Amino acid sequence: MKQTFYRLLTLAMLGSLAVSCSHDDVVAPNSAVSATSQLQDATATRDGNLAMGNPSGATASTTNYSNYLLTKTQYTMSYHRDQGKPNWVSWHLSSAWLGSTARQDNFAADNTLPSGWYRVGSTSYSGSGFDRGHNCPSADRTGSVADNSATFLMSNMMPQAPNNNQQTWAGLENYCRTLVNAGNELYIICGSYGKGGTGSNGTVSTIDNGRVTVPSNCWKVVVVLPVGTGDASRVTSSTRVIAINTPNNNSVSSSWGNYRTTVNAIEAATGYDLLSAVSTAVQTTIEAKVDSGPTS
Repeated sequence: MKQTFYRLLTLAMLGSLAVSCSHDDVVAPNSAVSATSQLQDATATRDGNLAMGNPSGATASTTNYSNYLLTKTQYTMSYHRDQGKPNWVSWHLSSAWLGSTARQDNFAADNTLPSGWYRVGSTSYSGSGFDRGHNCPSADRTGSVADNSATFLMSNMMPQAPNNNQQTWAGLENYCRTLVNAGNELYIICGSYGKGGTGSNGTVSTIDNGRVTVPSNCWKVVVVLPVGTGDASRVTSSTRVIAINTPNNNSVSSSWGNYRTTVNAIEAATGYDLLSAVSTAVQTTIEAKVDSGPTS
């Protein structure tokens, strides 16, 4: 009886081991590739800031003073020398860019601008009634002190009405990071255009003795993708794209959702070709939509 019992016990253990091996060790080649791909797709990385395209065809030529391509690890921009601010700034946002670095608040002139160009300083906006409004936000670059400090270069700033910067703009920036926390990666393109905004001291066209243009409008486009690879090619006609265009004044609504528009409308206002790296057929669809998704 004992021998029979031990024989059965041994067979049961061998069967259990075989089942265990079939799950953990014996994997078909195709399944192995699939599992690896899924793991890679689920791992957030720091991807190129211009993956969705160069909206204005900016180049790094010093003679191209109104559309100068300024490339940094943290973001890429088209800078306008005579307006003292970016035309647009583009950056990638995923959890790989986020960490525990504190806000540095070390506003500084950008010494990487071409020699002989006026460099907007940390006090250039003082007393103007306008905030030093980040294009690429400080809180989107908290992975290191160097990353966060880069967002405080004055080349990344635009004169922004305080309520617009601190309420409307901040609300969308915070919402973007909640999308990242939910497992997405974003491509964000932000900029300003026009001349003449209304800050806390009234309406003006320029500040810093005419060397910095105050824009009439501030805009932003956000492409939302699940974490993965081959980002531009993964944009489809159903990809969520958020586009907003806000007046640069102090009476702006605190709810960014009130200013949703189409990418097409922003392109018409600026002359840029946004999302140019995405297939033409997909662009046609997504650039004509007004986002209707949640705002918080």
